Amino acid sequence: MPHHHHPARLQTEEAVLDIGGDIGALILYTDPEDRGREIEVSPIAADGEVAGPRTHTAIHERLVGARTVFAGLYPQLRAGTYRLWADRAGAVDTVTIVGGQVSEVDWRTGSETAQTAGTAEPDAEAPGSEVRAIERGGA
Repeated sequence: MPHHHHPARLQTEEAVLDIGGDIGALILYTDPEDRGREIEVSPIAADGEVAGPRTHTAIHERLVGARTVFAGLYPQLRAGTYRLWADRAGAVDTVTIVGGQVSEVDWRTGSETAQTAGTAEPDAEAPGSEVRAIERGGA
């Protein structure tokens, strides 16, 4: 069950991801109301059954250039399909993680991509965030 923490500071640091081989990452964009909320993800099998432990991250307010976004970063997820555990009617609740890539899910109200998930190539700048992905050698 998702729960809330209320971090006091604005995140201004770049995120550096160590992805490659069968390791990818996920960025979850949300509305400001989700600040401090911890959203869990877990791998799922082809039949939709949970196939591994849940992991979570908190939604942080991040300063990007001159604007603020609210996002959670899952920096190292093994390739596969994941379920996002949150009570969000109509929102994307599964995402595919691809090794060496950053997948994105956008839950922001009114977002054109609120119902879709996609991937960004390593070193690509994700909309509304600064993420530098470095590929892991030989992993």
